[in-house]
Amino acid sequence: MKIKTIVSSFLALLVLGLTTSIAEAHSNEKKIAGPNGGRVLTKVEPHAEFFVTAERKVQITFLGEDGKAIAPAAQVVAVTAGDRAAPTKLSFAKSGDVLISDVALPAGNNFPAVVQIKATPDAKAVAEKFNVNLSQCGECDKAEYACTCAH
Repeated sequence: MKIKTIVSSFLALLVLGLTTSIAEAHSNEKKIAGPNGGRVLTKVEPHAEFFVTAERKVQITFLGEDGKAIAPAAQVVAVTAGDRAAPTKLSFAKSGDVLISDVALPAGNNFPAVVQIKATPDAKAVAEKFNVNLSQCGECDKAEYACTCAH
């Protein structure tokens, strides 16, 4: 009976330690801003910048190894944002060296978004989920969705 208790306690502490280490590693990731001051999406290769324009449209800029803008290739981007009951779906068209959404983001300053990017039309989509908080950060003067501060 004592051995079961000791083993159970040891396993619980081990799991807690691993969970804490993973959470700390995730929170210590360095946040970088894109060339336009937007949020860099790092799950996709090449990385992409999610930037909200003055018209509340989304601009996607693909980034080279040096962090500078590169022209999109055959990538397909879709964004779903806003209230789950009535989401706003954005599709994208090429405009110069960036992709621009066909419609504006929903009303409000803070709502969830899912960005799905396919490297080619037939590829599997890579998704990033985050809140698009358009309020200004008091420390870095970027919108909260693109904030590079440690807070």
